[in-house]
Amino acid sequence: MPPISIVPAGFESRRAATEYIESEIKKRIMFLDGAMGTQIQDLRLSEEDFRGDRFKNHPQDLKGNNDLLVFTQSKAIYGIHRNYLLAGADFIETNTFSGTTIAQADYAMEHVVYELNKVAAEIAREACADMLKETPDRPRFVCGAIGPTNRTCSISPSVENPSYRNVTFDQLVEAYTEQIRGLLDGGSDILLVETIFDTLNAKAALFAIDTLFEEDVYERVPVFISGTIVDQSGRTLSGQTGEAFITSVSHAEPLAIGLNCALGANQMRPFVQSISNFTSSYVICYPNAGLPNTFGEYDESPETMAANVSTFAREGLVNIMGGCCGTTPAHIKAIYEACKGFKPRVPPADIRKEKMILSGLEPLIYDEGSNFLNIGERCNVAGSRKFARHIINDEYEDALAIARAQVENGGQVIDINMDEGMLDGAAAMTKFLNLISTEPDVAKVPIMVDSSNFAVVEAGLKCVQGKCIVNSISLKEGEDDFLKKARLIKRYGAAVVVMAFDEEGQAVDREHKFRVCERSYRLLVDKIGFNPNDIIFDPNILTICTGMEEHNNYGVEFIEATNDIKTKLPGAKISGGVSNLSFSFRGKENVRQAMHSVFLYHAIKAGMDMGIVNPGFLTIYDEIPKDLLEICENALWNRDPESTEKLLEYAQTHGKDAVVKGDQEEWRALPVRDRLKHALVKGITKYVVEDTEEARIDKNSYPRPLNVIEGPLMDGMSVVGDLFGAGKMFLPQVIKSARVMKKAVAHLIPFMEEERLANLQGKDAGSEDDIYNGTVVIATVKGDVHDIGKNIVGVVLGCNNYKVIDLGVMTPCEKIIEAAIKEKADVIGLSGLITPSLDEMIHVAKELERAGLKVPLLIGGATTSKTHTAVKIAPRYQEPVIHVLDASRTVVVVSNLLDKNLRDDFAAEIDEEYEEVRDDHYDSLKDRRYLSLSEARARALAIEWSLPENQPPKPNLVGSKVYEDYDLSKVLPFIDWNPFFQVWQLRGKYPNRGYPKLFNDATVGEEARRLFDEAQVMLRDLIVNRRIRASAIVSIFPANAVGDDIVVYTDESRTEVAGTYHGLRQQAEKDKESTDPYLCLSDFIAPASTGIPDYIGSIAASAGFGVDELAAKYEAEHDDYSAIMVKALADRLAEALTEKLHQDMRRELWGFAPSESLDTQDLLSIKYQGIRPAPGYPSQPDHSEKHTMWNLGRINETTGIELTESLMMHPGASVCSLVFAHPKSAYFAVGKITKEQVDEYSARKNMSIDDVETWLRPILSYDV
Repeated sequence: MPPISIVPAGFESRRAATEYIESEIKKRIMFLDGAMGTQIQDLRLSEEDFRGDRFKNHPQDLKGNNDLLVFTQSKAIYGIHRNYLLAGADFIETNTFSGTTIAQADYAMEHVVYELNKVAAEIAREACADMLKETPDRPRFVCGAIGPTNRTCSISPSVENPSYRNVTFDQLVEAYTEQIRGLLDGGSDILLVETIFDTLNAKAALFAIDTLFEEDVYERVPVFISGTIVDQSGRTLSGQTGEAFITSVSHAEPLAIGLNCALGANQMRPFVQSISNFTSSYVICYPNAGLPNTFGEYDESPETMAANVSTFAREGLVNIMGGCCGTTPAHIKAIYEACKGFKPRVPPADIRKEKMILSGLEPLIYDEGSNFLNIGERCNVAGSRKFARHIINDEYEDALAIARAQVENGGQVIDINMDEGMLDGAAAMTKFLNLISTEPDVAKVPIMVDSSNFAVVEAGLKCVQGKCIVNSISLKEGEDDFLKKARLIKRYGAAVVVMAFDEEGQAVDREHKFRVCERSYRLLVDKIGFNPNDIIFDPNILTICTGMEEHNNYGVEFIEATNDIKTKLPGAKISGGVSNLSFSFRGKENVRQAMHSVFLYHAIKAGMDMGIVNPGFLTIYDEIPKDLLEICENALWNRDPESTEKLLEYAQTHGKDAVVKGDQEEWRALPVRDRLKHALVKGITKYVVEDTEEARIDKNSYPRPLNVIEGPLMDGMSVVGDLFGAGKMFLPQVIKSARVMKKAVAHLIPFMEEERLANLQGKDAGSEDDIYNGTVVIATVKGDVHDIGKNIVGVVLGCNNYKVIDLGVMTPCEKIIEAAIKEKADVIGLSGLITPSLDEMIHVAKELERAGLKVPLLIGGATTSKTHTAVKIAPRYQEPVIHVLDASRTVVVVSNLLDKNLRDDFAAEIDEEYEEVRDDHYDSLKDRRYLSLSEARARALAIEWSLPENQPPKPNLVGSKVYEDYDLSKVLPFIDWNPFFQVWQLRGKYPNRGYPKLFNDATVGEEARRLFDEAQVMLRDLIVNRRIRASAIVSIFPANAVGDDIVVYTDESRTEVAGTYHGLRQQAEKDKESTDPYLCLSDFIAPASTGIPDYIGSIAASAGFGVDELAAKYEAEHDDYSAIMVKALADRLAEALTEKLHQDMRRELWGFAPSESLDTQDLLSIKYQGIRPAPGYPSQPDHSEKHTMWNLGRINETTGIELTESLMMHPGASVCSLVFAHPKSAYFAVGKITKEQVDEYSARKNMSIDDVETWLRPILSYDV
């Protein structure tokens, strides 16, 4: 029997309708309707109106049961749908928000649920079909609305009993299944799971949807998912961040995902931004009409709301816009009119194809560049006697404390196992997971549901709102059983651990391990479409040194199989239970810890991604005694048949007490600097306060308390960082080190504050802030809880009399911006330890730019680097962005940034250094990817030309103005002297790198001053005695963009084309995090298709007439110095003349910036509106475009400036450029381009491919 399918009006098949939606959503922003409830309230219906004839004898009140009106007031519901369609909606929602048996139970109406949903869909479908008759070119669609119900599966309604739930996952699935059947049978075109405040409820709805589709009962329709952020915390009611929510439901492959309800557009924007950045689905957004007033009503007018949401559209954040509470057809019409002209959001690449993403209340992002993932093992009744005792004795609070400790000690995922003969595993798993959801400190991390009983696994999956890991399935029972379980796991939205078992049993050797894993991988990926990044293989860590020779190679087999899997099965991850390796040495903890550390050191190098370990039960590889290390290495690699006996002997002669005593005696005798370092590396807090105090009172070595931090404490943390980076230390150990550091710093803080106050004695300050050197806002970014580095920076800055505003950890971007504005920050500092923090820092930089802040940004933390900062963060923010290697460097950087005399040079030095870093980075990329020309054009700069601020101004001059024998004395203030000194290879070092500070440089300053003075003498002679002559032309012509070209017209009638400037577009793929457009110069000119008149300008200027003759005269006199000098000065004068003429264009001739008032430094720093790129330079690397400029302006005839065969200008001291006026015009580099663009460019220019390749050779991405 074929799947049930109701075909929408206007289409031949359900698939055709879906393909239309998928196509249309790429072309334009689409629109959803507004609030059904608001419109129903306006009807002022009575109890009798709700009941109608059908329910007049119903035993309970029905007023307020809006869904029921599809039976009793169907015409009114039809009318509401129609009004929204007339307002511009593409999608209308069925009146079924409470259309489940669970929600209808409040009215004792469970028996009509299926019919209610079917009828509701039929009414909406009728409205769409009728609308199609009026607008046949624009089909409309029915969204089957699936609300959250009035119960929550993740939160207990009873404070006294936090593990209790008044609804189960299975009950929700059953209720949603009935509702969905009705919606689909009634003809819904889309299923919209909306207003999600509890993700677990939504997962039940998605489970029901997928079951109906997978079992071939119904033909698939698109799914939309919309969550609800309840307040400015950015979390759902059940505690998830937006990114965690996305992660938890993305397995449903929604066509669109987003947010609705609870907030108005202004409050919702940062959260929509986060969603937009994090999903490759299309983004749907339908906010409330502002926030409710004191009476619960919504006051935001249609015009105000439309203006607010249009920001989302303008910034490219959304694909579908609509309205929720308080919105009316008037709101939707206003939104439609305000947003219809904007291009839709272009979804970023799907990061799930490259990374494993899990979630608890917060997301966990893992890829090949991430550090080893620690899975806490102590919540396992089979592996921890203490945990088992608490569970068996019903001491769940004590069991929760163990889970909390696992997270505090560095567990990034928590493994939970309830497989014990005396336990009801499913019940225990359910109760414990329900309790965990009430503990945010534990629930924030993903859960690994661990059981050999799949019924227990399912019980766990039904309690976890985040995306968890199932541990485990295998081929032990054959392929059918394996695939059945895998399909269910995929439906629940979990990742999976696959054990290396098959029908033959446990795989113990390398070949068998890989064979089982490869077979499993192919089944998962090829047969059921499992994401490879969500597959985690456990190739069986088996016990070595058991006394049985056949077991001695188990470590080698695991490591070699790991390497095979990582090399040949793309995306797959590797995990394992580390403690299995040393099982034969139970009770010999010093030996076991060493064995685990040695094993992990090598297994991680081979590709092991994660492991089930006790986070507090590891030792540092480099700290293992050399004799024990040698034994463990030999045991792991099976190099010594006596390894077992040697380990036993070591354990017996190095008992726990002996090791501790000997170790204590040894390191406590070290100098205090070394004792502090040892304590930090080992994570020992016992003596740190007394050792810190001993260092503090040693004034000869450490005159100030701050010196203790900058000296031994930072030295110790540097060792920790090096070991962590080398894979010889793990996150739990780093956290222990951080505790030691915090304790030492806390001891020193009162002494440093006392010192600071003493230094301020007698200083007169006008206000409290005047006593500080500046204000620095610092924060650990959202998603990261690590703060030790940030805290040290705060202390160091505070000791140097800076006011430090520490925003703590997990700081949302909007809070950082708010604090920076409120506190009038001079500098912002961002910190992060984990890899996802890097992406958040990029986001913060973008938002700082969007907010218009002018505050330098410092980047620091363990995962940050100069390269990442230069390549990924700095390009997103126009102010200085500087990577700070460690806390001690922060003061130097901040003081330079706040010194008015040093800041510009310091920032310029950093910019130059980072530009080199970026160039080196991109040059090093072997496999740079390029977008097709169509893809690049689809991601061009989108300017909304109809907006007033984007309307091109009409120039005061249309045509050309020629300047003959220009008075060069007028251009002297416009000379940029820095290139002059570069000609002579005189360059100072910071802070004396640029003119005029160059004269203070110890190395080249004196020579630079002498050269400058001599240049002034010659410059006066050249101008006063008119030894050289200047000539120029300025042109402004009517123009419009046609594709990547700029068509120039003969006059304002725009009927005759005078010439065409051909453009080249960026194709080299930008960073995945980047939403930057792929630019071409034509993007800055209004397209001809808009009908908006625009213009393009040009300048050709020369100060070189007479220079060649003068230089030849000097050379004939063997005065090469003066020959070089006159050419260098002429070049400067030509550039200065161009700068002056460009200013005249902006102020007068074109007049788009009539009130501009910039000093010379601002002009040279390009702080004016518009740009003047030159052919042959990065924005248009084709020198042959000069022909068009020369022909249009008759430059040769009017000025005497000629083009040589190689398209150089003669005289040599000449400059030419195009002039663009649009405020969004910006300099850029086209970069490398593909053969596809070369071929098309050749055709557009009517130039042979060989000639084009000759001119563009430096930017070709291929060899010619």
